[in-house]
Amino acid sequence: MKEKKGKSRPHLAEKNSSWRSQFRENYKESFDYIRDSRNFIYSIIIVFLFFFFIGFFIQAPAILDERILEFIKELLIKTEGMSNSELISFIFFNNLQNSFIGMLFGIIFGIFPVLTSLANGYLLGFVAEKTVEEEGIFVLWRIFPHGIFELPALFISLGLGLKLGTFIFKKNKLKTLSTYLLKSIKVFFFIVIPLLIIAAIIEGSLIFFF
Repeated sequence: MKEKKGKSRPHLAEKNSSWRSQFRENYKESFDYIRDSRNFIYSIIIVFLFFFFIGFFIQAPAILDERILEFIKELLIKTEGMSNSELISFIFFNNLQNSFIGMLFGIIFGIFPVLTSLANGYLLGFVAEKTVEEEGIFVLWRIFPHGIFELPALFISLGLGLKLGTFIFKKNKLKTLSTYLLKSIKVFFFIVIPLLIIAAIIEGSLIFFF
């Protein structure tokens, strides 16, 4: 029995070492793929910022103004009375769904990620303008902390989705699609999800305590 235990310990150590090595390799591959896809991510950021400034500086048409405010009210009613943990969970899964769908639906010529970036940029600009108008510019510090993590997660997801749609222009379309998709999912798991977890904890805590 003692000999068996002695043999199992080195085996377990080797297994743990192999797992850690594989984990590091996956992270490296994920960061490498993000770097290779940076032009697509930059494109998404440019679209987002452009429509953020439109939402912030240009008055929305009355009908659009009403619909956005109605959407925000419904969201506030939905989250009213939630505990801190429930709020964090709600924010995380909402962001997770939006980021994943934005990435996956990029397969349709990359149109969906661009539209998602446009809509998110405009909405954030709109909300920021209304918030500043009512409470002053310093209230934006509440948005800033979780945005450090949430926005990069969104930009990465949508950028990879935009790249995913370019498979149609490649010679070996199915192979390219398969490669892009597998690498994108790996990035989503190892990079995007941890960023969204941190963002949800920060945002949920700020909303709950303020």
